Amino acid sequence: MKKVHIDLIKYRSIWFGISLAILIPGLIGIVMCCIKFGAPLKPGIDFTGGSILQYQFEKQPNLDQVRVILDRDGLPGSQVQQAFISNNEVIVMRTKALDDESLKRKIDADLTKELGPFKTLSVDKVSGTIGPELLQNGLLALFITFGAMVCYISWRFMPDYAVCAIVALFHDVLALCGIFALFGLFLGTEIDSLFISAILTVIGFSVHDTIVVFDRIRENAKYVGSKVIDPATGQERKKTFGDIANDSVNQTLARSIYTSLTVIITLTALYVLGGTTTRDFVLAMLIGIISGTYSSIFNASCLLVLWREIKQRSRSKQPSLA
Repeated sequence: MKKVHIDLIKYRSIWFGISLAILIPGLIGIVMCCIKFGAPLKPGIDFTGGSILQYQFEKQPNLDQVRVILDRDGLPGSQVQQAFISNNEVIVMRTKALDDESLKRKIDADLTKELGPFKTLSVDKVSGTIGPELLQNGLLALFITFGAMVCYISWRFMPDYAVCAIVALFHDVLALCGIFALFGLFLGTEIDSLFISAILTVIGFSVHDTIVVFDRIRENAKYVGSKVIDPATGQERKKTFGDIANDSVNQTLARSIYTSLTVIITLTALYVLGGTTTRDFVLAMLIGIISGTYSSIFNASCLLVLWREIKQRSRSKQPSLA
């Protein structure tokens, strides 16, 4: 990759503006989901419960055909998978709760008409696999994780590094949740347990990428105050913390892009060629990785520089106030 030097700090208002342009509609979508669904995102069967139907067809159907029939009969977002029970290939359908017996008869009739006769192995009604208690424990674990990250980064670097890293992390989580909230409102996309896994993976990736950038800033911080020739004016001046952050991000820019690009290529292939069952999970991963890369490069370091500048201005005002 050809070496380039981007003045990130100079245009930080643009980077912050892009983030706000993504976060604000997402936050509005989350509020609308709370009003419409009673949850920040449209909950899937894993959260709301439903019915599990196991059918053995005489002629094995295409899974997409089964999904089309279920969608048409008023059960969008149902999970359809193939499984082997007693060495027999079985279609397992996980749908919303089939409380209306007439709806089940209609589904059975449509499946028989379009896909051929089948044998009903089991029809079970199940509760949500992720109950309120488990969800509460998961949120508690998430906040504990955030606290541990703040402690570690504060010990490894400084408290302001930790705060900026966590803010960038919240940016990624809110961007991902906001986009899926909009998907839930306009496309009917529901979240399941795989979405929780995607969020946790994105958190790990985002923090890792941000720490790499911050580690380079910490290493180069010793050059703050050293003399440098300003390319714009040609005059000699002292390097500021913003200059150091700029240089550090540019030194790690190629590495960050290459690392993220390899993951994005893999996820794109999975999204295009993979099955429908994991498509929303892969899409969540794609959005999270792209957001994490963006925040690590354009937001985290700019936030750190802004923090230091505000702190420096407050220190310079103290003697005059005294």
